[in-house]
Amino acid sequence: MSEPGPTELGWDAEWGDALASCRADLGEPDLDVGRVVRASRGRVWIDEADEECAVQIPGRMHRDGVVPVVGDWIAIRRRSRRLVVAAVLPRRTVFRRRRAGSEDREQTIAANIDAAFLVMGLDVDYNPRRLERYLALTYQSGAEPIVLLNKTDLCDDVAARRAEVEALTRAEVVTLNARAMRDGQQSRECLAPYLPAGRTVALLGSSGVGKSTLVNALLGADRMKTNAVRERDGRGRHTTTHRQLIRLHSGALLVDTPGMRELGMVGGIDSLEEAFPDVAELAAACRFADCRHAGEPDCAVARALEEGELDDVRWTSFCKLRDELGGTIAMRRRRRG
Repeated sequence: MSEPGPTELGWDAEWGDALASCRADLGEPDLDVGRVVRASRGRVWIDEADEECAVQIPGRMHRDGVVPVVGDWIAIRRRSRRLVVAAVLPRRTVFRRRRAGSEDREQTIAANIDAAFLVMGLDVDYNPRRLERYLALTYQSGAEPIVLLNKTDLCDDVAARRAEVEALTRAEVVTLNARAMRDGQQSRECLAPYLPAGRTVALLGSSGVGKSTLVNALLGADRMKTNAVRERDGRGRHTTTHRQLIRLHSGALLVDTPGMRELGMVGGIDSLEEAFPDVAELAAACRFADCRHAGEPDCAVARALEEGELDDVRWTSFCKLRDELGGTIAMRRRRRG
């Protein structure tokens, strides 16, 4: 297994340096390298000569809690006919969430993601509050968020919905109909600027928003199974059951993920400043740097709420996520310089 060429599976010179350091640290100059393209039930697979090869994860990695996930680059030992993970190369970005049903356990979703398509349906799935949560998760990971508003055919006023979302975020917003793209009735070019060779993009969204249909549209083939959603609530069954990395014709990499109905937040409060730029800007204008926005004099947040400049529902959403992160009540004023 030779080192990948430039942009192959997202490989670049910095990954080459990371592999060289890993080989030197372990004293094993012959370690191979591969990128995890699929992970399921404690096992991982890499792509080798266009075939998926299973790689064994040593027990110590499970005990240490450093298990490779989709998107990871891993150093690999060859032992007879077996491939064994020697180390996980340092991650550039990491998607994490609080494990479902747990207050203190984290789950790593994917690694080394450059950007995330945050897919939300313009049907009964439409939920700006959930989108705020996905935005915070993406900013916390270090990836760039791009909002995809899908199912334009099921919305009477697409422009109004788009304007509402654009008012919530500085991220780019794209409207589309994945089913029409899949059937050749709509061009895929609207997403081409976000999918250059070597870029890794994750698909995030709840079940039924059309992620698998979008993958099929971008591949130009029905590779992913799709299911209909329930009419009463727009919910879908989990068509995708595991995370996997898919090569697109452009050379970009797409990470498809199962729909997540629980998305507990982890990390620090800093990600909220990017997910809620309007709140951060107001907090920076408060008289006191440690303003709690709870009756202090000259509180810009309180004034904005009173005057209707800041929506009560959005402020409540921010407070909920902030408290979930265990952050302080105050949004610290940013340093200027």
